[in-house]
Amino acid sequence: MIHYIIQTVAFQVFFLLVYDVFLKKETFFNWNRFYLITTAVLSLILPFIQIESFSDIVPQNYIIALPEVVLGQGQSNVLTQDASQTFLSNSLSFLEIAFYLGVGVSAILFVSKLSKVAKLIRVNPKEFRKHLVLVNLLNSSASFSFFKYVFLGENIANSEKETILKHELIHVKHKHSADLVGFEILRILFWFNPLIYMYQNRITEVHEFIADAEVVKNENKSAYYQNLLAQVFDTQKISFINPFFKQSLIKKRIIMLQKSKSKQTQLFKYALIIPLVLGMLVYTSCKTKKHVTEAHSDTEKKENIIVREDQVDEDIAVPFGVVEHVPVFPGCEELETKAERKACFSKSVTTHVAKNFNTKIADSLGLKGQQRINVIFKINKKGEIEDVRSRSPQPELAAEAIRVINTLPKMTPGMQKNKLVTVPYSLPIVF
Repeated sequence: MIHYIIQTVAFQVFFLLVYDVFLKKETFFNWNRFYLITTAVLSLILPFIQIESFSDIVPQNYIIALPEVVLGQGQSNVLTQDASQTFLSNSLSFLEIAFYLGVGVSAILFVSKLSKVAKLIRVNPKEFRKHLVLVNLLNSSASFSFFKYVFLGENIANSEKETILKHELIHVKHKHSADLVGFEILRILFWFNPLIYMYQNRITEVHEFIADAEVVKNENKSAYYQNLLAQVFDTQKISFINPFFKQSLIKKRIIMLQKSKSKQTQLFKYALIIPLVLGMLVYTSCKTKKHVTEAHSDTEKKENIIVREDQVDEDIAVPFGVVEHVPVFPGCEELETKAERKACFSKSVTTHVAKNFNTKIADSLGLKGQQRINVIFKINKKGEIEDVRSRSPQPELAAEAIRVINTLPKMTPGMQKNKLVTVPYSLPIVF
């Protein structure tokens, strides 16, 4: 879930950057509307799209993820991935609670806004016309629209009402409220993502530019400017309505009204979305893939073969679940099946690490809480451990992990197509 959110946010950053740099100042308002809606949707679905042919663009190698080793609590313990799943579920529970709490609060606020609009419709006089319902707001100077409802304050001068009504009719005709409600729903689901709010602000701007451009085709621009500059302060502060008087937008709208129409040749800028989406598809297609092999037994968890993006030599790119003869830990030679030898290998490595890891390091460093160490190593063609790398917030723990892995005994190397091969592994340690 977290990985999906990170990808979505990253894609939205790129899409909005292209919009702000290349498209925002153009007068192709309907194109801009289409771009914002399309890219918002694409950012949500692209992380799920994987094109197999794209995955071959980036060279890949395979690393076997061994079961997690958990150390500490007074003694060294070797736990299967059930333990790691318990840690994970406990750590995620708080995030899940925070997420659903935020969704709940956002949903309540949305319903509250809807109820305000419904109340305005209910308590104010209404006039039913062909394609809309005109709501006369008592003791108000506000004006805005929401789907087929157009709200006009009774304090607005009659000479201005006709112009404002024409403007709001454009919103009704183009169903701009549907766009805003769609982004409002995204704000509920992704309440923590500021980019959704940025998207909604930009689509609101575009809606006003579209309506202004349509109205001034048959309206005196000077008189229209006067309407925009009128000092009106009581517009409803609701994020999914189309307000005529919105102070933060008035300056931008006047600038756009004075702006010359963009040349048709500038439309090529919208083609930038093509390489941008293709690049994102390459990323999602080549990102880490996890394939699960057969379970070793009722007590041994499944091992993951992780496809990584960093390139290594071709002669070591042999995954544990594919290699014909897997590396064999000393003492596991008598086992008959490949699955049994794999299970024995995993159990022996985790037992060795738990037995030899110096847990007193925690006391000397004064460490508290959970510490995670990620180790990568290889078993070469001679059955020896090589190229051990470790990552941890504590350098001492990383160094100890490297020392322990280097003490693993010499093993029977793996074989593929009657040739000795080097097989890479990763081992997570929770301390």
